[in-house]
Amino acid sequence: MAEHAELFAALRREIPAALALRRRLHAAPDLSGDESATREAVLAALPAGLALTKVAETGGVVRIGGPGPAVGVRGELDALAVTEATGVDWRSQTPGVMHACGHDVHLAALVALARAMHAAGGPRPLLVVLQPREETYPSGARDIVDSGVLDAEGCEAMIGAHLQPVLAPGVVACVPGGVNASSDEFEISIRGRSGHAAYPHLTRDPVLALSHVVVALQGVVSRSVDPMMPAVVGVSSLRADSAANVVPGTALARGTIRALSTQTRDLLHRRVVEVAESVARTYGCDGEVSFVRGEPVLDNDPLLVTRTSRLLRSQGMEVCDTLRSVGADDFSFFAQRVPSVMLFVGTNTDVSLHSDRFLPDDEDIERVARAMLAGYLGACARE
Repeated sequence: MAEHAELFAALRREIPAALALRRRLHAAPDLSGDESATREAVLAALPAGLALTKVAETGGVVRIGGPGPAVGVRGELDALAVTEATGVDWRSQTPGVMHACGHDVHLAALVALARAMHAAGGPRPLLVVLQPREETYPSGARDIVDSGVLDAEGCEAMIGAHLQPVLAPGVVACVPGGVNASSDEFEISIRGRSGHAAYPHLTRDPVLALSHVVVALQGVVSRSVDPMMPAVVGVSSLRADSAANVVPGTALARGTIRALSTQTRDLLHRRVVEVAESVARTYGCDGEVSFVRGEPVLDNDPLLVTRTSRLLRSQGMEVCDTLRSVGADDFSFFAQRVPSVMLFVGTNTDVSLHSDRFLPDDEDIERVARAMLAGYLGACARE
């Protein structure tokens, strides 16, 4: 669209500096909850004189533009506990920590957008949201929402963009409705009666009971959830510490529940409890389930998706309108508060997110920045 040409041109001029910033951020990653140095590095790369409002301990919000309703764009500050294996000269210098999810690219793209907005101006103020703790609990996004800073800044929409290796370069997924699943963790504790393994009839074996609970859980989704509704119940950890000739008193399992609707999420919570308790009773044991509720379903606003898709296409980007995933992102807490859109940006890397070899190329910075700008302009549209 011709009226936005100057802003996109200003964005392109900021890309070389963003490439250098990305390398600096990649070489100095911070774990979740310890992102102050990354926040300050991003702040130093923004235009001088902008005020930072600290939030969520190590996060921050920066306003660009005058008073009035604003549009927020999120950048994640944290890295992962991964030892990098890319071998590039600018690889992580922090042992055991790596930007293996593309957050360094997202931040560099957001800085490019902020600098372009500062130079060329925009239809509405931009709120640069520097979010901590995207990768862990407690959620940094939830803490930002609960702080009230978005309300205080008049934030009326939120934009997020995330690299996605399943999409080809130049493709951006902009999909209405649920695009990422809710994500909850559960722990199942089976309590039995310990004893000597040579006398199993005198024990109540929690290991046997838990084994059958795990098997039974594999049928929960297929026999409780509409086949057209994506969902996952997965057990990923088992523990029953004891000697080989001892039946322990307790056995534990941990896992995840993912769903693309709130109704399915609640149903799966109930079914996990029912299965754990009833199967444990069958073997003379007691079953107990506890949950850590994580991110809600990430719902993209349909009108904002329509406007953003039009802008993406006008800039020569191919739009995918079908991609959904049972992956999770706490951007969903923003989407519960204000109309929001999460965009997934294709990259030409051939490895998955969180891999020790995940290394998006330089062109991905401009791709993400352009997607962010399209989302911002979509939120500013009035028609």
